[in-house]
Amino acid sequence: MNLHRLLAQRATAKRPLRLALIGAGKFGSMFLAQASRMPGIHLVAVVDLAPQHARERLAHVGWNAERFAAPAIADAAKHGTTCVLDDPLAAIASSEVEIVIDATGSPAAGIRHALACCTHGKHIIMVNVEADALAGPLLVRRAAQAGIVYSLAYGDQPALICELVDWARAAGFEVIAAGKGTKYLPAYHESTPDTVWGHYGFTPEMVAQGDFNAQMFNSFLDGTKSAIEMAAVANATGLTPSPQGLNFPPCSIDELPHVLRPRSAGGVLHHAGQVEVISSLDREGREVPRDLRWGVYVTFAANSDYVRRCFREYGLVTDDSGTYAGMYRPYHLIGLELGISVAAVGLRREPTGAPTAFRGDVVATAKRDLKPDERLDGEGGFTVYGQLMPAADSLAREGLPIGLANDVKLTRPVAQHQPLTWQDVTAIRSDAAQFRREMEAVFSKEAGVREKGPGSASEHRNAHY
Repeated sequence: MNLHRLLAQRATAKRPLRLALIGAGKFGSMFLAQASRMPGIHLVAVVDLAPQHARERLAHVGWNAERFAAPAIADAAKHGTTCVLDDPLAAIASSEVEIVIDATGSPAAGIRHALACCTHGKHIIMVNVEADALAGPLLVRRAAQAGIVYSLAYGDQPALICELVDWARAAGFEVIAAGKGTKYLPAYHESTPDTVWGHYGFTPEMVAQGDFNAQMFNSFLDGTKSAIEMAAVANATGLTPSPQGLNFPPCSIDELPHVLRPRSAGGVLHHAGQVEVISSLDREGREVPRDLRWGVYVTFAANSDYVRRCFREYGLVTDDSGTYAGMYRPYHLIGLELGISVAAVGLRREPTGAPTAFRGDVVATAKRDLKPDERLDGEGGFTVYGQLMPAADSLAREGLPIGLANDVKLTRPVAQHQPLTWQDVTAIRSDAAQFRREMEAVFSKEAGVREKGPGSASEHRNAHY
């Protein structure tokens, strides 16, 4: 609760935290809208593959053109302005940058930038949850070895969920479940960029007038983004997925303690200590009253009659037994809140959430029957969606991570709703695939996952480098 005071001290001492933002999309633009209002920070560089786009976004959120006209990072640092450039590695290598924010959304780019931060000793805030779900558990180890902080991004739901979990545990409560809300129906798993606007209720006129990316919006709808975010939460908190992945039970904020408790106690959870996403629609497509579509939650348990009595005395909504209660936050403001991560990382050397192990994974799963030689088109596309599963199950079945299921060709047919494996696709020869395979090898060894002989993990790791 002292972050603003600490930032103000930095401003008074003229020692602002020096930042580079990579990616001027929606999240990055929302941070830009607030960055000029934060004391004690200096955004030295904004990096985007299309610099003119970045300049347009800066102007759009209210920056005067003189403020981002610096020709180089050194000039920006000297004069208190901002440089716009297209080379993220140059920004990371600059001695004028302390903290890097990756808001690209590209798993491969996120891995590359995080490893460059390790090389150059720069803290990294990973807005790019796609990269975190793909390789975060190993990236955070590399960051620790390099003496830098790797952090999830405050304002995005995973970090806010981590905060609620930490609050509950620090107060001495057993966390039963944690997650977020979304709009979900089972049929949405088959949604494509061609059908997404109908599910959202957007007319062609609304889409034509807005800045909408159909594939990105479809990843929110088809369950992929929820799976990615819950993998990040599981890896950061120690909570784990159900063996069936996400079930998306319909649930209002008043029903949290009733629904998000173990089956043995009358709820829907496979086990206590689970990640789960709740739906703002019932299975008939009707809106759930007092839904949590934009928010996050945690459910927790009382361990004594005295605590149960306190729950009643202070008006908590509980289940019938009085044991289970919930706490929630109804909204999240994504990039508008990112300054909390900047301050926590820069001033306290503390992440606002970070992986501690490999517990949850997101495996590419067929949206329809797929045929050999078809080319996968990644998150939110026409061919696959992401399915959350325990990491141990993903490792055992050699699941193909959703973060690598883009622009790769199938070698054999895959039935609708069947998870894909590395063996279902042609060899993926990329640095991101190699790093992911290295992570699989590390955590398989630590978990004691046995090699399977021909077709084993080690054989296919080599085949896909």
